[in-house]
Amino acid sequence: MNIYILADLEGISGVYCREQVLPDQKRFDEGRRYLTREINICAEACKAAGAEKVYVRDAHGGSYTLIWEKLSPAVDVAVCGNTGSERYPGLEDCDAVILLGYHAMAGTQGALLEHTMSSTSVQNYWLNGVRIGEIALDSAILTERNKPVIMVSGDDAACAEAKQFLPRVTTAEVKKSVRCFGTCLLSPAESERRIREGVKAAIEAFQAGELDTYPTEKPVRFRVEYTERTQLPNPVTRPYMNIIDGRTIEVSADSVEEALWRIL
Repeated sequence: MNIYILADLEGISGVYCREQVLPDQKRFDEGRRYLTREINICAEACKAAGAEKVYVRDAHGGSYTLIWEKLSPAVDVAVCGNTGSERYPGLEDCDAVILLGYHAMAGTQGALLEHTMSSTSVQNYWLNGVRIGEIALDSAILTERNKPVIMVSGDDAACAEAKQFLPRVTTAEVKKSVRCFGTCLLSPAESERRIREGVKAAIEAFQAGELDTYPTEKPVRFRVEYTERTQLPNPVTRPYMNIIDGRTIEVSADSVEEALWRIL
């Protein structure tokens, strides 16, 4: 059994402000340390629960956030940088996926650092008429790849959102949101305990077949509402695009992943 960890930053223990998640801010190195620490905890827990190999995908921003030289030996492969049209390199070698450090979708009231893909350009995503964020988006694509999401970690809002789309998924709540830039943090020891126990429970549930996936009807309808009307793509370059209004477009595709690339 091999496990694939998709690691975002906003839902990582100890992270609570924009200065920790943006590379041009003075506290970004702090966020990088926290991310790498939690990746190591998760990977070590996977190995303790019986995983043979652990792959990690740095899924924050441009995928240059984790600190390579600080990775635990429990991480067998770290995927970083621009990988082109391949969203999850190495996924074919893995059996199940953990979404580590994820966050709630854009517009979630009171959720820490809530956004969907980009806080500056995207207002909302809809998949087949259902408003989604990154948790559901990755779950849908991974379902198409026959790779179930077995655990999600993050704040209370992210964990609740995960349960909305994957009712039986294991969640590890490592902080409780107060507002977009404020949260109640747990101690490092307590957040570590929750990650380790969550991984153990998630792998046991996976081995027992007690999990949910997020299948989608085909063809897929993917809609995006931008934050500004000037961000609407040129229809000449995207003939498959349906313009809904001055800030919203929709595309159709044979898969969620293809629809996402058409949006992007």
